[in-house]
Amino acid sequence: MTGDPVADRWDTELMEDPGPVEILQRLIRFDTVNPPGNEGEAIAYLKGLLEPAGWSCKVLAELPDRPNLVARLEGVEPGPNLALISHVDTVPAEPSEWERDPWSGDLAEGYVWGRGALDMKDQVAAEAAACLKLGASGWRPAKGDLILVVAADEETGAHHGAQWLCREHPDEVRCEWVVNEGAGEMVEFRGRRLFTLSVGEKGTFRFTLRASGTAGHGSMPAVGDNALLKLAPALGALDRQPPRESTADTDRFLQVLLGEVPDDLDGALVEIEAEDPVLAQLVADPMLGVTLAPTMASGSSRENVIPSEAGIVVDCRTLPGMDADGALERIRGVIGEGDWEVVFNDPVVGTRSDYGGPLAEAIEGWAAERDAGILPLVMPGFSDSHWFRSAFGATVFGFCPQQAMDLAETRPLIHGPNERVAVADVELMCDLFGWLPPRLMGTAGQG
Repeated sequence: MTGDPVADRWDTELMEDPGPVEILQRLIRFDTVNPPGNEGEAIAYLKGLLEPAGWSCKVLAELPDRPNLVARLEGVEPGPNLALISHVDTVPAEPSEWERDPWSGDLAEGYVWGRGALDMKDQVAAEAAACLKLGASGWRPAKGDLILVVAADEETGAHHGAQWLCREHPDEVRCEWVVNEGAGEMVEFRGRRLFTLSVGEKGTFRFTLRASGTAGHGSMPAVGDNALLKLAPALGALDRQPPRESTADTDRFLQVLLGEVPDDLDGALVEIEAEDPVLAQLVADPMLGVTLAPTMASGSSRENVIPSEAGIVVDCRTLPGMDADGALERIRGVIGEGDWEVVFNDPVVGTRSDYGGPLAEAIEGWAAERDAGILPLVMPGFSDSHWFRSAFGATVFGFCPQQAMDLAETRPLIHGPNERVAVADVELMCDLFGWLPPRLMGTAGQG
């Protein structure tokens, strides 16, 4: 017993409530592959857990079978709202590639198996379990509201999920602080333990290189004007990347790791790689500039017809805040000018949050209790964090702590076969999400 009535009830009276591992197993067994998503049953399950524990729950949906859950514990006084956000939809899985049924939720050898175990039903379960116990314990925020948002449709653009919520129901999800997915793995670097934390994410400026020519019979190459061949110089040039670039976020990342901000970013990457090749490849390398990756090509629809139109799709990821002009400058710096045009495909400017303030300090405090520090970074992918930063100017950090599984183990499993998460990590996540709200928002009735 600790003497703290809230903590003591957490440890004793609430033991019969489902824990994060049990909730995770149940969530995995809901097939929420997107498309089509079908998130309704998973959302109803979570709502059924939270409402008896004192949470005010709303189910908001643009489409009947694509609902979002917004659950709230109101604070006694006004103050900054804290939102714990997540999504319950997943990417597909091919059962023949898996050792276990992707929707089994099997608990075996210290892991929970299944699609979504890492992306991101583990975090959904950890947040839900922590919120369940906070609500049932009688805890309420002294200032501000604690909001739990479990969204649909993140994997295909959030058109029916977080994007829609922030646009159509802003008062339901308005917040100043947000914790989402995107980082949290433990790295050990030069004798220090560091939890990664995402302060931003790169923009997506995917584009198509288009070329035009004249169709002709494939047996007479000299007759036509082959549009596909016009793209060959650009495709060859895409074997290299734009020059590396420094930002405030990369400077902080390098300062924490290396103790200084080197002028030579290529040299800094080599230095990190010598210590931790996985950290260099999966984190540092994509952070240090715009990246270009050709992913698709198109030409003639017939194998015996010289194409009059051809295209190459390139996945371009830009630094947070960079606009189309900046992206185009970096693209042209690699491929030069040629007999083609660059057409952006639904570009999105990357967003970021300044690292610091009460949310950062609280997370640092939690990490310090575990003899660890924080390594702020920019994630190369895209998440629902974008919509909350853009809509509310919220401080949004991606942080879901893991230490039983490292970067080398987790990253290949996300969206891949045999996705699984360590039980110890699910419990660690739940610890954070139960610890953070009282630390950040206070406890009603206490000074």
